[in-house]
Amino acid sequence: MATNPSGERARRLPRNFAWLAAGLHAALFVATTFLQLLPLLIGSGLLRNHYAMPSVWVPLLFHAVATGLLAAALAWSHARNALDERGAASLARILNPGSRFALAYLGVLVLQVFALSPLLYRLQMLFMPDGSLEALLGTSGVRSRMLVVQLGQSIVHAVMLVGGIWFAAWFALRKGGRTVQASEPVDAPGDSDEIASPRRAIALVGAAVFVWLQMWIGSIALGWGDAQVGLKAAPIVLGWLVISLLIGALAFWGGWLGAASQAARAAAHPFRAVAAAVLAFVLLQLTCIGIAVGWMLWITRDVGLPGGSKMLDYIVALAAIYLVLLVMLMRGVTRWFYRRYL
Repeated sequence: MATNPSGERARRLPRNFAWLAAGLHAALFVATTFLQLLPLLIGSGLLRNHYAMPSVWVPLLFHAVATGLLAAALAWSHARNALDERGAASLARILNPGSRFALAYLGVLVLQVFALSPLLYRLQMLFMPDGSLEALLGTSGVRSRMLVVQLGQSIVHAVMLVGGIWFAAWFALRKGGRTVQASEPVDAPGDSDEIASPRRAIALVGAAVFVWLQMWIGSIALGWGDAQVGLKAAPIVLGWLVISLLIGALAFWGGWLGAASQAARAAAHPFRAVAAAVLAFVLLQLTCIGIAVGWMLWITRDVGLPGGSKMLDYIVALAAIYLVLLVMLMRGVTRWFYRRYL
């Protein structure tokens, strides 16, 4: 029997939404960076000098890539969840869902870049030296206040990203929207790549969310120290690349192991994978902080802080514990979220 084109388009919606979200993020990042560095703009020289430092542009680039990956994973999850719950036949009757998703999400991104970001920047200026709040707060602790403000900005942008993807997906897939009459019945899902492999889908979504969280908290942590200042581009790029690939691979492996019960099911329930990645990440940070503090108190109880090679051994051991716990927590939390499907 011939395949219904409408059904095939409906089953490709998760993949299409993911590519649209990632492409819009990439295009807007390139466009806004180019506009900021135009020689005709006031202050562009200072920005070019600032962005020329590898300790600035490398984390910025990797965080932008991770943000696009997160947007793609969330967009895929919304479309896949609708496909699992409503079926291809229902989604096939929606008029131009991809175009509507792209239009809605582009509007959210433009609002974020040209309205929200300038507003947050003006708020940040209030806390800077010689800002309006300096007389009230004093000059002490300016760096700490600025880092707290930047953390707040990061949280606002993260909420905007998650909410923007939700709004765009709702606008594109809402049941009350414009629909077209299907000319023929939509085929069953069959063995298409978009419907099969729920285990792989769970692992990929969880890994994408986990990598973004790792990049996000890494960017924030770098703001508290100057460890990368003065380094050349090659070691910084290599460090971020190795960390992101290693974290992504281990998170995928843990999610794959935890989603073993989903290997033969058609429904991926992607938002359970998102929740599993977030919970695993939070538990991992809390556990490792507890281990680090307890271990440091134990080894310094008599002789004080270790130095040289002993401190390096301590850091390497903590990193190894972090990676092992990453896999274990992703496996355990993913299995716990999908326990009802065992």
